[in-house]
Amino acid sequence: MNTMQRRRVAIVGMGTLNPCGNTVSETWQNLLAGRSGIGHIDRFDTTEFACKIAGQVKGFNADDFIDRKEQKKMDLFIRYAMGAAQEAMKDAGFFDAVLDKAERERFGVLVGSGIGGMITIWDEANGYRGPRRTSPFFIPSLIINLASGFLSIRYGLQGPNSAVATACATGNHAIGDASRLIMHGYADRMIAGGSDAVINQLGVGGFASMRALSTRNDEPTRASRPFDRGRDGFVMGEGAGIVVLEEMEMARARGARIYAEVAGYGMSGDANHITSPAPEGEGGQRVMRAAMADAGIAAEQVGYINMHGTSTPVGDELECLAIHRVFGPHARQLKVSSTKSLHGHLLGAAGGIETIVAVMALRTGRIPPTINVEDQDPACDLDVTPNVEGRFDAEFVLNNGFGFGGTNACLALRKA
Repeated sequence: MNTMQRRRVAIVGMGTLNPCGNTVSETWQNLLAGRSGIGHIDRFDTTEFACKIAGQVKGFNADDFIDRKEQKKMDLFIRYAMGAAQEAMKDAGFFDAVLDKAERERFGVLVGSGIGGMITIWDEANGYRGPRRTSPFFIPSLIINLASGFLSIRYGLQGPNSAVATACATGNHAIGDASRLIMHGYADRMIAGGSDAVINQLGVGGFASMRALSTRNDEPTRASRPFDRGRDGFVMGEGAGIVVLEEMEMARARGARIYAEVAGYGMSGDANHITSPAPEGEGGQRVMRAAMADAGIAAEQVGYINMHGTSTPVGDELECLAIHRVFGPHARQLKVSSTKSLHGHLLGAAGGIETIVAVMALRTGRIPPTINVEDQDPACDLDVTPNVEGRFDAEFVLNNGFGFGGTNACLALRKA
């Protein structure tokens, strides 16, 4: 569809829970200051685990968001989504809003998760006492679409109600898909983003057995080091990143604060390997080109990219190569960074929080640093905003998200 024939989409609310903060403001200040949220895991005995570190959400009290009886029906990833969405809905002016039937039928939810209720599965399996003693809330509390389901019920939203599960690209896909529902007239407003909570024995053990996690256990805050020669794997994080989207003219008419516009969205598949990116980052190349084409912009108009940047040896190198191939000489002018160096890899929630980071960068012209870049890999020869915050001035930014199975997503955001 021609970009002039579709409706525009505004980001009007944002909310997050993550290792660097339990609000957008707290998170943003900690990211700019380069304060890491990564530490030693304190939820289970890690003696026998190769990886003993993670980015855990701190100070979260579900009682502040959810009735205790309802919490019994929710895995932790759903509780995180509920908490982040409450902040986003308040920010957008909809938390206490009285919506009529027509408005509720045009207001939807699309919140995904990379893995879903792994904590619930672990707890139920370890406490299993036979089929008659299995909790009736077991299934509803763990399936991925129940984050969207509970949010729909909580706010009485009767528009599109869906979910995305595309591993570490989930948050980007959820926001992109929700945007297209508004662009093409299927909804007027959407809650969108991602949530994950898998810091338990199964989650850490599973990723560690793949040798995907950093084992720099003696230095937790220095373990996640995208683009550095010494990177040895990602650090697992948890939390949620949620945005509220609204059709642009409706947002303007009600005087909403418009943070940014979702101008373009790209999707691609590597068709290469279940965990390794395609050679030369070819899937990443195509997804960035697709997002810019969807936004109708040239590469030279992009000023900053929030990279997927997981701190894995192959992933970081190929993403940098993809950027060089897509942007050519302009790659040398681009500012890029990876906030996973600070909050770890939030899996399905990564795209949600990193969209919020990209929006805040676009609004303020400030870029959170990539910390722990002590010996930058020559194969990652971009301006990665090493160790201290950076500055830029541009109308467009990109946010990359790549996932296992070769799934890729990219959002192009325009300054409000």
